[in-house]
Amino acid sequence: MSITKKDKPTESELEILQVLWNKNAATVRDVHEELLKTKDAGYTTTLKLMQIMFEKGLVTRDSSSKTHIYMPEVTREKTQKLFVNKMIDSLFAGSTSQLVMQALGNHKASQKELDEIRNYLDSINK
Repeated sequence: MSITKKDKPTESELEILQVLWNKNAATVRDVHEELLKTKDAGYTTTLKLMQIMFEKGLVTRDSSSKTHIYMPEVTREKTQKLFVNKMIDSLFAGSTSQLVMQALGNHKASQKELDEIRNYLDSINK
């Protein structure tokens, strides 16, 4: 599924998607317990957000049993692409190099990450 601007995940929805991407499928309780590790979240708020996400098409759910199982309908990659493209256009005036320089200048990349970046750049320059 592709994400439209209207259905773009909010920050709270992204947190839920992160849990679902890591688990592949989860109940509201599973997601809620994972969110509690990093923030104060109410169960009913998590439930309502996941219901809204279902309506927006961001997640699917298996309703065949009493406890609904939610699965991500959008991929991590498509979601990242949507947000990165928007950020490049709005914050960096379309300049990918400014984004990369800002990211590498403000966050210490590991040697492994730098090697991956070099390999990627080498592969697209061939």
